[in-house]
Amino acid sequence: MNVILDLCVVPIGVGVSVSKYITACQQVLSDAGLTPHLHSYGTTVEGEWDQVLGAVKKCHEAVHAMGAPRISTTIKLGTRTDRSQTIEQKIESVRTRQP
Repeated sequence: MNVILDLCVVPIGVGVSVSKYITACQQVLSDAGLTPHLHSYGTTVEGEWDQVLGAVKKCHEAVHAMGAPRISTTIKLGTRTDRSQTIEQKIESVRTRQP
């Protein structure tokens, strides 16, 4: 099953700046064969359910390995059975309807 997932990984107990942890997570997603779409408060990825959720687990493992004692992650995800739809198609659908 294909999934589009929005991910926000927040390491806790590592100080104010978390960019190095987010960079590591972006690399994990890329290494998993996904194309991460970074935005100001998270990352959107798409792919097969097990591939995407497995990559999220690996993000947690990588961030913990960097010394983060805790991680709080927010996930929003969507699936469709009526048709296939990419991240770009979802965005374009909105853009074409804007005045």
